[in-house]
Amino acid sequence: MAATTKTLENVKANILSAHKSTTLAEKVDFYNSWAENYDQDVAVLEYRAPSLAANCVSSHFSGDRGAAVVLDVACGTGLVAKQMNRLGFGHFVGIDGSEAMLELAKESGLYQDLKQCMLGEGSLPVQCGLFDVVVIVGALSAGQVPVGVVRELYKSTKPGGYVCMTTRRNQDNVEYKAALERELKQMEADGLWMCVEVSEVEDWERAVSEHEDGYIAGVVYLYKSLQQ
Repeated sequence: MAATTKTLENVKANILSAHKSTTLAEKVDFYNSWAENYDQDVAVLEYRAPSLAANCVSSHFSGDRGAAVVLDVACGTGLVAKQMNRLGFGHFVGIDGSEAMLELAKESGLYQDLKQCMLGEGSLPVQCGLFDVVVIVGALSAGQVPVGVVRELYKSTKPGGYVCMTTRRNQDNVEYKAALERELKQMEADGLWMCVEVSEVEDWERAVSEHEDGYIAGVVYLYKSLQQ
C-alpha cells in the first residue's frame, strides 16, 4: 500500500510541475519528457476518459466500424485508439504536439497516419469533412488548448459524423468548462451540429491538485455534425 501511495505522489508531483509551464515550448518539452512513462502514470491515476469516450462513441455509431475513419486529436500515446480498436474501429489518423508521444503512437501500429500540430495555432492539418468520428480526450482543459479548437473538430467531420470530447469537472477547470459549453451550445444554435449525449462521470481520475483529494469528476460530450 505504501508503494502505491508513493507512486501516486510521484505522479502528482510530475503533473503539478507541468502546470508551471507557461510557454507552448515548455509544455511540449514536458510532454516529450513524459511520453515514456505516460501510460504507466495515467494508469496510477485510474484515468478513465479514453475508455469512457470510446464507449460513448460505440453506443451511438451504427455504421461500418472497420471502414470508419477516426481522427484522434491530441492522440498522445494512442490510448483512445486502443480502446476504440477493441470496439471494432480500425482506421485512425492521429494529431499531437509532442514528437515523443507520436513516436509511441506509431509503435502501437494502429494509426494509418500521424501528424504533429500545435492545437489552437490555425487549422488542423487534415482534409475538411473527411472523418466519420473525431475524438479529443484530455486536451480540452485549462492551460491546455483553447476552446475554439472545437470548431476545427467540427470542420474535420463528415455531415452525419460524430465529434466526441471530454473535459474535467473539478475546481481548476470550472471557468474553462463553462466557456467550452457556451461554445458547444452556440454551435448547436447555429445549426452546425446536434447534441447526442452529455455524460457526467464522478470517478473520472484521481485528483492531482494540491487542494483536492480522492477522485475528480469529468464529462463526455457527443455531438453529431449536421452540415458543412
